[in-house]
Amino acid sequence: MPKKSFQRLRGALEQTFPERHLYIRSGDETHGYILSTGKQFGFAVLATFGLTWLAMSTGAVFFMAISGGNGAEKQIMMARAQSERLVADRQARLDVLMKQSAASSGSLEQLAQTVEKRHSALVQILQDFKGVPGAAPALAPARIDPSMPPVERIYAVRAEQERMVSKAETFAKSRAERLRLAFRLAGLNPQSYAGSGSSALLETRDAKELATFLDVDQGFAERIRSAALNLSDMRGLEKSSRVLPFSRPTFNTRTTSGFGVRFDPFTHRPKTHTGLDFAGPFLTPIHATAPGIVSFAGVRNGYGNCVEIDHGNGFKTRYAHMQSFAVRPGQRVGVGQRVGAMGSTGRSTGVHLHYEVWLNGRPQNPARFVKAGDYVQQN
Repeated sequence: MPKKSFQRLRGALEQTFPERHLYIRSGDETHGYILSTGKQFGFAVLATFGLTWLAMSTGAVFFMAISGGNGAEKQIMMARAQSERLVADRQARLDVLMKQSAASSGSLEQLAQTVEKRHSALVQILQDFKGVPGAAPALAPARIDPSMPPVERIYAVRAEQERMVSKAETFAKSRAERLRLAFRLAGLNPQSYAGSGSSALLETRDAKELATFLDVDQGFAERIRSAALNLSDMRGLEKSSRVLPFSRPTFNTRTTSGFGVRFDPFTHRPKTHTGLDFAGPFLTPIHATAPGIVSFAGVRNGYGNCVEIDHGNGFKTRYAHMQSFAVRPGQRVGVGQRVGAMGSTGRSTGVHLHYEVWLNGRPQNPARFVKAGDYVQQN
C-alpha cells in the first residue's frame, strides 16, 4: 500500500516537474544541461522558503514601523493634552481673579480704590500703637516687590493689609489679656480699670457704623474695631498698673509671714495677720510701691515707726516697724522712692518690714499685688 502511494506521488511530481533539457551556446560551443524532476522540485522548495522568509521579514518591518508611528502619535497627543490642561488651568485662575475683582469692586480701578481706603483705615489703627513697647517690630510691614505686575501688586498689597490688621488685632489682644490676668492675680476686676478710649475708631457704636465712617467693607471694619478695643483696654490697664501698688517694697529680702490667720508670736494664739512680713538686714531700704501722697509718718500703737501712703482710688499702703523715716506727711512720692529703713520698732520680734495694702478701708493680701506686679514686669 505505501508503495502505491509513493508511486502516485512520484507520478504527480513528474507531471508537475517534467524532465527538461537546457542548452546554452557560447561562441561555437553548445552545452546541454538536464533538469530532472528532483532538481526542479528542490529548486521549488528553496524558492518557496525564500519567498516565505522575505514576506515575513517585510511584514515584521512594516508592523514595527506602524507600531512606532502610533507610539509617537500617542506621545504627541499626550503632550498636547497636557499643554491644553495647563492653559485651561491658567485661564481658570485668571477667570477667578477677574471674578473676585469684579465681585469685590467691579473693576480694577475700583479695586485699587478699595485698597487705598483700607490703607487709610490701617494707618489710623497703627498710629494708636505708637509708643507701645514692642509694637514697632511686631507690626512692621512686609516689603512688596515693585517689579511685580500691577494687578499682582494690588493683590499683594491687599493680602499684606489683611496680615497687618490680623497682627495688630493679635498683638493688642495678647497684651491686654496678660494685663487682665495680672489684675485678676491681684484680686481686682480688670474691666473696672480698662480704658474707655476716645479714639474715632471707638466713637461709633458698632462695626457697621465704623465701616461707613472708614468707607471700607464691614468685615475689615470689625477687625479694626476689635484691635482698637483691645488696644484701648491695654492702655487703660497699663495706665492703672502704674498707679497701683504693684511694686515690691524691699529687694533682696525673704518673706517670713503671710497674710491671714496665724499664731501670734507674743500670745501664741490664732490672730489675723493683715500684712506681709519681709525679713532683711538692719536699715534695709524700704520703697513706695506706687505713686501717692504720704498721709502719715510717725508712731502707731503696735506698728512702731510707720509710714502710710494714699495712692488714690481707695488704695493705701502701710510700712511698719521701720527704724527711720525718709518722708514727711503731705509729701508726694513716686513709685520706687525710698520712704525709710528697716528696723524692729513697735510690737516686733526682729528686724523686718510689715507691709499692708488697703482698698476702700479693707485690708488686702499684699502677696497677690506683689505677684501681679512681678507678672506685669515680666511682660
